Amino acid sequence: MARGLRHHPARPSAANGRGSSIADGRASHGGARRMKSGGKQFGRVGVLMGGLGAERDISLATGEAIAKALEERGHDVVRVIVDRDVDRVLRQTPIDVAFLALHGTYGEDGCIQGMLEMMGIPYTGSGVLASALAMDKLKSKELFRLYNVPTPPYYVAESDQLDRLEELHGSFGFPVFVKPRRSGSSVGAGKANDMAELRARCEDAARYDRSILVERFVAGKEVRVAVLDGRALGAIEIVPKGEFYDYRSKYSKGRSEYHFPARLAPTRYKGVLTLAERAHRALGCEGATGVDLLVTEGENEYVLEVNTIPGMTPTSLLPKIAAGAGYDFGDLCEAILSRAALGAPSDAERDEDGAVGDGAAVVAAE
Repeated sequence: MARGLRHHPARPSAANGRGSSIADGRASHGGARRMKSGGKQFGRVGVLMGGLGAERDISLATGEAIAKALEERGHDVVRVIVDRDVDRVLRQTPIDVAFLALHGTYGEDGCIQGMLEMMGIPYTGSGVLASALAMDKLKSKELFRLYNVPTPPYYVAESDQLDRLEELHGSFGFPVFVKPRRSGSSVGAGKANDMAELRARCEDAARYDRSILVERFVAGKEVRVAVLDGRALGAIEIVPKGEFYDYRSKYSKGRSEYHFPARLAPTRYKGVLTLAERAHRALGCEGATGVDLLVTEGENEYVLEVNTIPGMTPTSLLPKIAAGAGYDFGDLCEAILSRAALGAPSDAERDEDGAVGDGAAVVAAE
C-alpha cells in the first residue's frame, strides 16, 4: 500500500526566496481525502508528544511548539500526550492525521508508526522500517557502508561483555565515542580517552541499551543538514561550548554557537548536502530528517546518524536551517504535515536515484 494522502510542499523559488507553504498538487486517483493548504482540509490534527523514553521533556516542548504554530494557521489541533495507553486515547479522541513530535524509544523507532499503521491513521515522517533502521545506530552504519556512505569505524559491545571490554577493544585505539545503540539526543553518550574512561562510558550507556556502540573519534566540524522530502535545505555548523554536542548543548540556550550556512568552501558545502541526501535515501527516510556529519580538515566527511523526527524547540536546528531556506516555523510545520501518509512509498513515487519524487499528490483510494 502506498503511503497515501501524499502532497509535496512548494520549495522556495529564486525569485522571492520562498514558496507557498503547501503545493496544490494533483491527485492520481479520485475518491480519497486529499491534504491541502488552508487548515481545515487536513481534518483534525493530533500532535503526538511525550512518550516513554528519556527524551520525553524535549518531545513535550517540540509538540507544544508545533501545536501552537498549526493552531495559528487555522488547523484543528488536539494535543495527544503519549503514554502506555496511547491506543485507548486515540480511540477516545479520533484524529484524521498524526503529527509525530516524539523522540527516542517507542516514538522514533517504528513502534508508534506501526500502531498508527494498524489504526489506519496517516502520520508524518518516515515509515516503520526506516524509523527502526535510523534509530538503530548499528543497522544504520551497516546500510551506510552498503550504500558507500562514509561513517567512522566502530564496533559493538553488549552489556554482558563489559568484563572483557579490553579484549573486545583490542587495537582499536583511542580516543573513541561511546553511545547506546538505540537512543537519541546524545543521551548516555560521551568521549573516552583511555580504557578506564571507556569502561565508565560503556557502563553509563548500558543504562539505556544493552548494546553499546563504540565509534572511533573523528576530530572535525560538527554539521547538521536538514533534509525535507529527500532534498537538503542547508547545513548548519555547530560549535558546542563543551567538548562535544551533548544533551545540555542541544537543549540549553547559550551552550552552543551556530553558523548558518556552515563555514565550508562552496564545493565542499555542496558535497556535504549531497552526502546527507544519500544517507537519508539509504535508510529509506521520508519527510523531514536531520543528518549529523563530521567534516575534517582534510578531504573527508563522515555521516554519524540520521534523526527521523528532528527537534522543533526554540533551540532546535531544523527550524534554524529551514528559516535560512525561506520557511518560517509555520511553513515548516505545514510542509511536514502535508506529507503525512500510510505505508511505504511505491516504486512509481521514486525518482531514478531512489529519492521520493516531486510533482503530483498521490492519494490512496479509500
